[in-house]
Amino acid sequence: MQAYVDNKQFSIQNFSKKQRIEDLSINTIRTLTLDAIQQANSGHAGAALALTPLGYCLWQRFLRFDPNDAIWPNRDRFVLSVGHACMLLYSLLHLCEVKAVNSKYEQLGELAVPLDEIKRFRQLNSKCTGHPEYRVTTGVETTTGALGQGLATSVGMAIAGKWMAAHFNRPGFEMFNYNVYSVGGDGCMMEGVSSEAASLAGHLKLSNLCWIYDNNKITIEGSTDLSFTEDVATRFIAYGWNVTRVGDANDLEMLDRALTVFEKTHDRPTLIIIDSHIGYGSPHFQDTSRAHGGALGEEEVQLMKRNYGWPEDAKFFIPEEVREHFRAGICKRGHDLREEWMQKFREYQIQYPDLADELYQMQHRELPENWDKDIPTYAPDDQGIPGPVASGEVLNAIAKNVPWLVGGSADLAPATKTTLTFEGTGDFSAQNYGGRNFHYGIREHAMGAIVNGLSLSKIRACGSGMLVFSDYMRPPIRFAALMQIPVIHVFSHDTISGGQDGPTHQPVEHLASLRNIPGLITLRPADANEVAEAWRVIVNLRYQPACLILGQYQQTLPILDRSKFAPASGLTRGAYVLIDAEDSKPDVILLAGGSEVSLCVQAYELLKAEGIKTRVVSMPSWELFEQQSKEYRESVIPPEISARVSVEEGGCLGWERYVGPKGYIMGIPTFGDSAPLKELQKKFGFTPENIAAIAKMQVGKK
Repeated sequence: MQAYVDNKQFSIQNFSKKQRIEDLSINTIRTLTLDAIQQANSGHAGAALALTPLGYCLWQRFLRFDPNDAIWPNRDRFVLSVGHACMLLYSLLHLCEVKAVNSKYEQLGELAVPLDEIKRFRQLNSKCTGHPEYRVTTGVETTTGALGQGLATSVGMAIAGKWMAAHFNRPGFEMFNYNVYSVGGDGCMMEGVSSEAASLAGHLKLSNLCWIYDNNKITIEGSTDLSFTEDVATRFIAYGWNVTRVGDANDLEMLDRALTVFEKTHDRPTLIIIDSHIGYGSPHFQDTSRAHGGALGEEEVQLMKRNYGWPEDAKFFIPEEVREHFRAGICKRGHDLREEWMQKFREYQIQYPDLADELYQMQHRELPENWDKDIPTYAPDDQGIPGPVASGEVLNAIAKNVPWLVGGSADLAPATKTTLTFEGTGDFSAQNYGGRNFHYGIREHAMGAIVNGLSLSKIRACGSGMLVFSDYMRPPIRFAALMQIPVIHVFSHDTISGGQDGPTHQPVEHLASLRNIPGLITLRPADANEVAEAWRVIVNLRYQPACLILGQYQQTLPILDRSKFAPASGLTRGAYVLIDAEDSKPDVILLAGGSEVSLCVQAYELLKAEGIKTRVVSMPSWELFEQQSKEYRESVIPPEISARVSVEEGGCLGWERYVGPKGYIMGIPTFGDSAPLKELQKKFGFTPENIAAIAKMQVGKK
């Protein structure tokens, strides 16, 4: 066959009569994958090639998606959990001519993935990154890469679809009925997060959720027989899923049939198991390491193109018939569906104006007017109240005025106080998809990913648990920061306040770990009024996730008298001078956040009685403080004052940037211990008397 490289010369007539436009389209996707990976000398070809018929069938025949409006609220979602197969997705986004959208939800009128971007696959600043990235590439519904995360996140998207249908749909106005499709592989099935998420999805009977399992029996090390021989179908049946199988990944009609079965299943989620062969198309494709992470070589690429009946020397070649085929398929279908929905929305605005306003605000991450009008202000109280109790009160005050703000926890709502208790909230369940309290069970990892999925669907979702178990959640917390989505996590038991539960429940290194995640905002308020201000900050975030760090629900925090101390609104700047020496020229600075601030205030009084001029700085959020100007930061922590003491019942890492080379970091360099809190504080030196003694030593060093 002559190798034509001019699209106008190349025609479907070059193929045998048995090869239809579907074959031409599928092979176009495959050869784009081959050429991009070969040019980049990097990538994962195997799964992308094997899954191409599925990608084609799903997008061209089923997916309700308008390429001209990739953020249409009722679109079907496609999540590629096997993110290493991303060239499949990039090829589809290009062939469907998906239009780019910016962070302000504005249509840019340009292609999300131009062919030149595919040619720059895995190169600096390319829209075709090594794994799909939300925000970088329009049409990518969530960042994937860490296996299992995409599957678990898709559960959150499906939950969001059910919740929004219950909240917004009215007779004659089915504003939400979208489906969620997520493609995973053997690695996704092995990761524990997929098991957690699948268990919850089955329990909730999420009939709008379809997972597609690429059963190719290959991982990087070789055959899955090395480590994975379970009966996946039976496992998912036990979860309460509908399970069907496609024995040949290239059989379009069987793929069509399986996807149709999903659409007709209304009482449970669906798993489609597809048996495939990695690197389909080449009898020479034996090196699985190359399939998973490298170019195949020009000779191998040419052999595969020959096997497809493709011009061997043509690169990044797209027949015009293929473009027209996609325009007549998903492009027209998606356009018509979206136009029908928009017309219905215009009528909905007339019939249900308040709900229409809510829908618009939610989708654009805007807030209702006066959303914070009911946030309480707390009167001074030496006894005080626990941080989680104050947080729960503030959360409920806000949620009354932000109808798409929902609560939830990994079986720890009594500790984190994240339950919405006002009339009409209820529990989200298979019997009540309109409930606003989510019960994730003891599945912290899945909760983190599911909350990401809810946030990606524009619901303001709160997940909560004990801080020590944020270890289980680190991948989805990191992904939320990477995607710049405003997820809310509430963590209790922030220090050795776990007391007699012992070091297994006492976080020491966790705050430093969270503070080290780029783009994540951590807030550790000192009293109830700082808790209220922390929630104001959190709810206003549009592009950053936040972790609200609180103490034990039985540990009271004194409510500071703001007529004597600086206003709690100083929290918005991350750190502020809470109380100062009379002449604002302190001998020593005490730096703290959370419950330790009250200890520093007591130490301040002891030092003042001895004539030592002291400044107490409340530091609830390092990240917010670092966003302030240098002038402001130096006004809070003047560089000329070297006598500084940081006080935190946790690890010492990071405080050196604030105490300076001559300062003292008061922390816990070991794990905690099992004892009542007061005894632990005495053992580790967290008493006003000891803080004052250390401060005096620092002053003496000047």
